[in-house]
Amino acid sequence: MARSKAASAAPAEAGSTPPFEFERSMAELEALVTRLESGEVPLEEALKSFEEGIRLTRACQAALAQAEQKVELLVTRADGTSATVPFGESDLDDEAE
Repeated sequence: MARSKAASAAPAEAGSTPPFEFERSMAELEALVTRLESGEVPLEEALKSFEEGIRLTRACQAALAQAEQKVELLVTRADGTSATVPFGESDLDDEAE
């Protein structure tokens, strides 16, 4: 585990964005919805929360679409076998055949 913590800390130190955390984003989205549904949020804060909710929703949808593509690559191979293929490397496999 120490290795993964070091690996995740390295990009943040280099100034790049941290990796997307789907579960954390979903929890944030659920908390935003709960606050908005309470009806006790001032209008300006509600608008900011709504904008953040839209951003989180789009990020989660993109992560799910990417995961779906990875699953499709896993189950559909030209030779009938199943193997894990990194998403960006599927074109390389097609050229090799």
